[in-house]
Amino acid sequence: MATDLTVELVAVRHGITAWNLERRYQGQRDIPLLFPDAEAGLLALREALANEHFDAIYSSDLDRCQQTLKWAEAAREGVPLALEPRLRELNFGEYEGKVYDELKDLPHYRAWIDSVGELQIPGGESAAQLRERLDAWLYDLAGNARANDHKKILAVTHGGVIRELRRRFETIHFWDSTVLQAQGRRWQLIYQKDEQGKGGWQCSSSSAVPALVNATP
Repeated sequence: MATDLTVELVAVRHGITAWNLERRYQGQRDIPLLFPDAEAGLLALREALANEHFDAIYSSDLDRCQQTLKWAEAAREGVPLALEPRLRELNFGEYEGKVYDELKDLPHYRAWIDSVGELQIPGGESAAQLRERLDAWLYDLAGNARANDHKKILAVTHGGVIRELRRRFETIHFWDSTVLQAQGRRWQLIYQKDEQGKGGWQCSSSSAVPALVNATP
């Protein structure tokens, strides 16, 4: 395996919304942040990223992620910013705007829960479809990083996206991969090509963002 590229990727989830507090499936609905409830988390994220310089920034094009990026003050003059639809949350289709009690007796919802999110949601996406668009984004990320010498990249996205990235890079179970609003993960990634020339990302380390107070160096 030939090492082609090394990148530090920081992925953070948007801040709190009203639907987060109401435990409604948001999916790709363009729900804004809720103030003042979101402020404490956003300020903590701003502090955590204050001394970091990113070579490129990607953000879901949904408003709650763009608001989070603005509050985090991570963007700097001259740093390329791409609004990226492929970083949107899973499309929850018919479940969007609903809470568990409204769905729990529906057979297709029970089947989706039992499948650990793998089945396609009526009117929405399956986990495989989410992974497919993330694969495409990660492939383009590698090409852009190589062409422009990007070493450190920020992505502002959604809980479901980070869950899938954690399953990929940290090989942990679906139910153990949740991150809270205005928090995220930091991964040291290596892009490698096999003998057939096919490339893929491998993770050498991961940590929480903001860093845990008692984390081991």
